[in-house]
Amino acid sequence: MTDSCQKKSNLLGGRKDPPTKKMLSSSKKKNSLRAITGYTPAKIATGKKWYIEFYCYHPEKERLHRCRVAVPPIKKVSERRAYAKDMEIEINAKLKKGWNPFMALNNPKEYTLFDDACSSYFKYLYKMVEDGLLRIKTYNGYVSYLNVFRAWNQQQRKPVTYMYQLKKDLVNSFLDYLWMDKGKSARTRDNYLGWFRSFATYLKERNFVSEDPTANISMVQGKKKYQKNRTVLPQEEMVRLKNYLEENDRHFLLGCYILYYCFIRPKEMTFVRLMDISVRNGTIYIAPEVSKNGKGSVVTLPDCVLKLMLELEVFSNPSDWYLFSDNFKPGKKYRSGKQFTDAWTKIRIRFKWPDEYKFYSLKDTGITDMIRDHTDLLAVRDQARHHSLEMTNLYTPLEAKEANESIRKRQSYF
Repeated sequence: MTDSCQKKSNLLGGRKDPPTKKMLSSSKKKNSLRAITGYTPAKIATGKKWYIEFYCYHPEKERLHRCRVAVPPIKKVSERRAYAKDMEIEINAKLKKGWNPFMALNNPKEYTLFDDACSSYFKYLYKMVEDGLLRIKTYNGYVSYLNVFRAWNQQQRKPVTYMYQLKKDLVNSFLDYLWMDKGKSARTRDNYLGWFRSFATYLKERNFVSEDPTANISMVQGKKKYQKNRTVLPQEEMVRLKNYLEENDRHFLLGCYILYYCFIRPKEMTFVRLMDISVRNGTIYIAPEVSKNGKGSVVTLPDCVLKLMLELEVFSNPSDWYLFSDNFKPGKKYRSGKQFTDAWTKIRIRFKWPDEYKFYSLKDTGITDMIRDHTDLLAVRDQARHHSLEMTNLYTPLEAKEANESIRKRQSYF
């Protein structure tokens, strides 16, 4: 297993297979198609009215249920009996081939148990992570969304048992439950809808459903209406932060510097190894498998950040060590971005800062301060790896990337 695959495996608990057995509750139902094709042979039932009567498995009742097909009221009894006999033979032939009047579907895969489809989906997500096509954070989010839906589904009077039962009305009921009953925000409700759309795409591509159950369900708010629950930090608070960390935790100060000056996201920082840093060129390389946009890129490392690294003797460690391991020091062990947010929360409480002063606010503050310092806007956009310069990066080889001098020589009050 490669280093990147091993890294992902560690983050998922070191498991070789996705944890579907614990996630799925109905492991006893192994063969859904066999269960729903149970029936008793059709027979003629006479009386005031004549019927062809038989029992078939009813998926919602989860048992055999009587089904009757009326025989036309032909006046001559012998002719009516002959007609009924033909109907009996025809219905029995259809039953033998798997026909079920309660589930007259064109696609047999819609008979699949919902839990079995979930198991397939979990395996798909896990493989996407293994191959570097899905971020671990996204994987965890998708698994969480589905588990919340499954828990809600189990509480319903008629829960989804088979895939054909997954309909638009049910998805709408679930979203209303989150927003109206549980009091979740409109944004959270829309996030669940966004996930459900991707889940529905997976199900439809594999014929588990014939129609998209999220079709024509609208977002409550468009993305433009969302306001970020964070703000830039005032200059005096930034100076206060720097002074405090200079005395108490210079390794965490280095993390703050990299977010403020280099705009490298906290999750991306957790994967940076010493070998990714070029002291001579003054750059940090962000690998495509950890970058948010999936593209490898080179970020300028300002001299003030490099100076702090040298003072902390960062480069005296093996090159394959992570830049931020235990206690934000270089080490072999991978540490998640939670280490940064936990340390930031303690500082925010100590300084009595509002909730809007988040760790990620350092990036917003850094970009704002660079623009205020009249730094070339193209240099800022390049440093921030904004979408407008993606095509430029495609045509620029890695070895030709050089540090931007206006950023490298920059030293702010922080």
